[in-house]
Formats: sequence, structure tokens, C-alpha cells
Amino acid sequence: MIWTIVFFSDRVETEISALSAGFVARFIRYAERMEFYGPDLGMPHTRAMGDGLFELRLKAREGIARIFYCTRGGHRIVMLHQFIKKTEKTPAKELLVARKRMKEIENGTNP
Repeated sequence: MIWTIVFFSDRVETEISALSAGFVARFIRYAERMEFYGPDLGMPHTRAMGDGLFELRLKAREGIARIFYCTRGGHRIVMLHQFIKKTEKTPAKELLVARKRMKEIENGTNP
């Protein structure tokens, strides 16, 4: 089954593209796998965050980054938000941004 990767906005796509080379390389590798195998690559690559929200877990020489995403009909994976992880626990602020964007998609006000 073929999945399509889309972005919540051009800004999200630009932010992901602007990550350091190691993160971008990992993102591209995992995105290609997700397009073929679907949104759940399993740990340590992806993790369910509850209520339909998932995180793509990127680890490179530069550190750790996370990209939140959700799935929508038509086999679409929507990249919602990215951030560089600096603490052990995912900051509530970052999770809130992703959940808010996911809610906008559910309400039909975005992709």
C-alpha cells in the first residue's frame, strides 16, 4: 500500500528541510519507508503519542529531533511540527502545537 507524505504548511516543510544534514538524511530515509510500509515503523523510529498523534524519532550526530505527524484518509501522512529535543521528556509546549494542528486538520481548516 502506498502512502503519501504531506506537510501541515509550507513553513513546516521549510523547517524540516532547514534541519542539519544528519537530521534531513534520517527524515528522508524514514519518510521513504513510511511511504512504502505505512506510518508505524515501530520503535525506535516511530512512537504513538495517543489520540492519533505519532512522533518520528530522529537521532543523528547533531543530537535528537522529533517530528510529530498524524494520518488522514487517502493514505496521507501529515507532518505537523518539528523540534530539536534538549531534555529527556518531550516539552508540553511542543506537544500542544502538534495537537492543535492535528485538531485543525480534523476540523477541515487545513490539509
